[in-house]
Amino acid sequence: MPSTFKNYKSTGTGVSFETVYTVPASTSSVVVGINVANLLTEEIKVTVTAGGLHLVKDCPIPAGSALSPLEGKIILEETETVTVKCNLNNACDVIVSVMEQS
Repeated sequence: MPSTFKNYKSTGTGVSFETVYTVPASTSSVVVGINVANLLTEEIKVTVTAGGLHLVKDCPIPAGSALSPLEGKIILEETETVTVKCNLNNACDVIVSVMEQS
């Protein structure tokens, strides 16, 4: 079972849920990190889900700051997703770091 580390990125995420990562077919993934950076000069509120469950909901991120809502690792199975949205348009950049096993 080969393992590969990868980063998935989204820039300017806004008010609709954006799928940053989807586990490929015949693959399982270990999410090892998620980082959400506020791009604005005002506070934003971010919601992050993994596998259909909330990691954080409406979590505030001050201007010029970032949030890493993952305190451990999460295992996702084939077709499960990591999604992100915030309360303002074009407000955050997101990086999801995973180890994929196929």
